Amino acid sequence: MSSASVPTAPRPEKRPVVRSHHGDTFEDPYEWLREKDSPEVVAHLEAENAHTDAALAHLEPLRERIFQEIKGRVRETDLSLPSRRGQWWYYGRTIAGKQYGVQCRAPIAGPDDWTPPQLSAEVEVPGEQVLLDSNAEAEGHEFFSLGSFDVSKDGTLMLWAVDVAGDERYTIRIKDLTTGEILPDVIEGTFSGAHFLPGGTHIVYTTVDDAWRPDRAWLHPVGTAGREADREIYRDDDERFWVGAGVTRSDRFLVVESGSSITSEVALLDAATVATDPDAKPQVVWPRREGVEYGVDHAVIDGEDWLYILHNDGALDFELVRARVGAPDVVETVIPHEPDRRLEDVDCFRDFAVVEYRREGLTRVALLDYRTHALTEIEFDEPLFAVGLGGNPEWAPPVLRLGFGSFTTPGSVFEYVLDSGELVLRRQVEVLGGYDPADYDQARLWVTAQDGTRIPVSLVWKRSFGEPGSAPRPVHLYGYGSYEHSIDPAFSVARLSELDRGIVFAVAHVRGGGELGRQWYEDGKLQAKRNTFTDFVDVARHLVANGYTTPDRLVAEGGSAGGLLMGAITNLAPELFAGILADVPFVDALTTILDPSLPLTVIEWDEWGDPLHDPAVYEYMKSYSPYENVREGVTYPRILAMTSLNDTRVMYVEPAKWVARLRDVGADALFKCEMVAGHGGVSGRYNSWRERAFQLAWLFDVLGVADA
Repeated sequence: MSSASVPTAPRPEKRPVVRSHHGDTFEDPYEWLREKDSPEVVAHLEAENAHTDAALAHLEPLRERIFQEIKGRVRETDLSLPSRRGQWWYYGRTIAGKQYGVQCRAPIAGPDDWTPPQLSAEVEVPGEQVLLDSNAEAEGHEFFSLGSFDVSKDGTLMLWAVDVAGDERYTIRIKDLTTGEILPDVIEGTFSGAHFLPGGTHIVYTTVDDAWRPDRAWLHPVGTAGREADREIYRDDDERFWVGAGVTRSDRFLVVESGSSITSEVALLDAATVATDPDAKPQVVWPRREGVEYGVDHAVIDGEDWLYILHNDGALDFELVRARVGAPDVVETVIPHEPDRRLEDVDCFRDFAVVEYRREGLTRVALLDYRTHALTEIEFDEPLFAVGLGGNPEWAPPVLRLGFGSFTTPGSVFEYVLDSGELVLRRQVEVLGGYDPADYDQARLWVTAQDGTRIPVSLVWKRSFGEPGSAPRPVHLYGYGSYEHSIDPAFSVARLSELDRGIVFAVAHVRGGGELGRQWYEDGKLQAKRNTFTDFVDVARHLVANGYTTPDRLVAEGGSAGGLLMGAITNLAPELFAGILADVPFVDALTTILDPSLPLTVIEWDEWGDPLHDPAVYEYMKSYSPYENVREGVTYPRILAMTSLNDTRVMYVEPAKWVARLRDVGADALFKCEMVAGHGGVSGRYNSWRERAFQLAWLFDVLGVADA
């Protein structure tokens, strides 16, 4: 549909609000849209949705076709690979026609039973117990999210926590699995990630403050109603720090972690006595020091308790040390710092540890010998892949479970046999409809940015359309580039609908992400944030200049902080793109980061800088914040912005204001707001598939392959 025939777009009234900081004044005509509870604002959002639905009504048949393609590739009734914990195999079921999963378990055959049973959706599982049917939990609610799920170590109790609004406030409940009784425990307003203590008498959970920051950890006695009997075991009043709590795999310690973007602190409590000792106080491993991050796990070697500590104190890409429990300052180096090898995690088991790290832009997993400190890397033969430790709840397993995948290999679960070093494929997601990985290919190319930095770019395509670069093709270019978050190779069923229409999917691994180590992140944050945006533009220019695509066949996509990237590149180089898909986009960044009363603002100062108190940061952020930099007199690409009303991370008002401002300069911008959802969008797998089909239909229309 041409822009001339699109129904008239909503145009909110301009009600200027003046913002003044550091001698600079900005007049914001649409800040009034922040009043979420205003009937006028709700009416505007509903009008936006109606306009978008009308403008894209012609794509409804295509949307339905894409949805059916996605649905047709998925085995709707299926079971996950069982994972052993205690005397049970735990697994999940999906059922055709049902939005959500079902958590189940079946008994192990005996103490030496470590081979997961081959379960079939068509055959009854002997001794199966249904633990939680999320479909029943979600009944009567438009939105449903499971934020916590745990079973006590002895297998007799289960806790679960749900959110039915999308605002990530969860209510915890507990069930006695031996009697089927729902216990009186109802704990409201919690954060995700609650766990049982090893004895099963208490659970540990966290709550948030008014800024949506997890700031406290609590112990709750099982069998008590409400929170009256709960005990606060940790509280962090520093507005930059998030609190989390859990139990070591050894069951020896309750670990409370508090961290900002650049600093962390870990405290330990004895997991066996904390519940019965009201005077128990968390013992800090290393007191926090600005800019020092570390994580801790517990090992027992020759009867001695050790702490394995992964840290970046004087080690940009981290090093691993160990110290005896009770003497954390006397450390021994286990894995020294090595430039270009970013150590990311350490997990301790009874007889070995597992170290996860990143080298040459790809994730790696290795076994660590406690006595020799030797590393044995587990190798894979694909050029691009992602691998990580899978579900391994047991302290002394004979096998190690790994998750693996790539752009062309569906999600897989391997078990590494410790005695033999054999790698056994236990499960691979089945893709229906005749998928053959040999029909597709993946590769990495390197693009030289304007300052000489080499930017990695991942490509995946269908071979029958020819090699990328042999002739201009439609390209879907994805990017993120913040928080040291890496966009690793991963398989997507929905993406096959693109590849089968001749689209090349590309990921620009721009600075600000973590693909090439900590320096890659440092070079794309704070006062170097513009590198994220110019890297993406340089990648797009390279793809055009070298015959991969043309501007009228190039669509960019990013979400959340990647949505900020989308807004910035739209202002920097609108001529390079035919379309921009911005999902929950952080496009009014300066307004948000200036207001410490908003959720997450103070925490975010470590990532973006503090424009409220620093004039230089204010000036720098204002130079790239998408909302302030929408330009007159240019032709913008087509834009689709999507968000959710109850998003607490990037508020709906940011894309609402951005789209209104874009329309002021004549841009073809559409806005869709889910009225019952949060940062992750709609809930339920069928709803999620339909949402992705909605986005892809728009993308195909922009790229000119809607009829392919």
